[in-house]
Amino acid sequence: MITDKDIQDRIINNDALFNNIFVVQQKFDIVPEDTEHIGTSIAYQDLTELRDEFICELYDTIVDWVYSSDKYTEIKNAAISKGKTEQAANSEIQRKAHQKFRGDRDSEQLLVQGQLGELLLFHYIQRFQRAVPMLRKMRITTSKSHERFGADAIHFKIENGKPIVILGEAKTYTSNYKFKEAFGDAIESIITTYSTHRKELNLYVHEDFLDETMNDVAEQYLNNNLKNVEVHLVSIVVYNETKKLNMTSQEEIHKQIQQIIEDKYKSFDKSKIDIENNPILKRITYIVMPIWKLDELAREFQNRI
Repeated sequence: MITDKDIQDRIINNDALFNNIFVVQQKFDIVPEDTEHIGTSIAYQDLTELRDEFICELYDTIVDWVYSSDKYTEIKNAAISKGKTEQAANSEIQRKAHQKFRGDRDSEQLLVQGQLGELLLFHYIQRFQRAVPMLRKMRITTSKSHERFGADAIHFKIENGKPIVILGEAKTYTSNYKFKEAFGDAIESIITTYSTHRKELNLYVHEDFLDETMNDVAEQYLNNNLKNVEVHLVSIVVYNETKKLNMTSQEEIHKQIQQIIEDKYKSFDKSKIDIENNPILKRITYIVMPIWKLDELAREFQNRI
C-alpha cells in the first residue's frame, strides 16, 4: 500500500511559480463556512505586477503536468539510448510535452484557455492539499483513442492515515463573464464530476500511460479496497477582473485584491449551494483567482507554446 511518505516524495516543487502568486487562505463568507478556502492572484512587487514572471514559470511547469517523474526518466533514458546527450534528451521531452499541451490547433484558443486553468489547478492541489495526481488527464485529452476524462484533476493523498481522493474542476472565463454565474456554473460542474467519476475512472485503469503505483491505488478505490476512503472536491474559478486598483504600495495592492476576493465570495447566493441534497459539498475547497486582462494573458501564454 502506498504510504504518506510515498505521496510527499512525489509532490513537485513549485516554489518558483508561487513566488509570483499572491495567496490568501482563510474562512471566507461562503458555504461550507468551516473550511479555509483560497483567494489568489498574480503577485505584485512594489507597483509592478509580476505577470511575465508568472507566465514564464507556469510555462516551465507544463512538463510536470504531462509527465510524472518516473515517466520523465523513462523517456529521457530511451532518448539517451538512441544516441542523444542528456541535454538533448531533456529538450526532446520538453518539446513533446508542449506538443501535447498545444493539442488541436483548430481549437487552440479555447483549448489553451481551459488548460491554463487546469494547469493552475494541478499546482494548487499539490501545494495546498498535498495530493499527487492519480490520473494525468493531459495524457487522455491528447489521445484520440480515449474519451475525455470528466474531472479536470484527480489526485490522491493520505491524511492522518485516511486515504483521500480529490476531484478537481477548473473554470476559466476570459470574457466579462458575471462572477456569480461563473461560480454557480463551477459548483454544478463539480457535482456532475462527482456523480460520474467512478465510471469514468474505470475506463483508464490498466492503461499503459498510468503511473503503475497510482494505478494500483485507483484499482483499490474502484474495488472498494481502500478502507475509510473519502472523496474531497476542489474548484478553481479563474476570471477576468475589471475593478481598478489604486497603485500605492505592494501591501496596499494585495489588500485591495484580498478585499475584491472577499466581496466575490460574500456576494454569492449561499442558498444555491445545496448541501442538503449534495452533502459532498461539505468537503469542497474553492479557489477564486481574479486576473486583470485575462484574455491578453491567455494569448501571451498561447504564444509561448
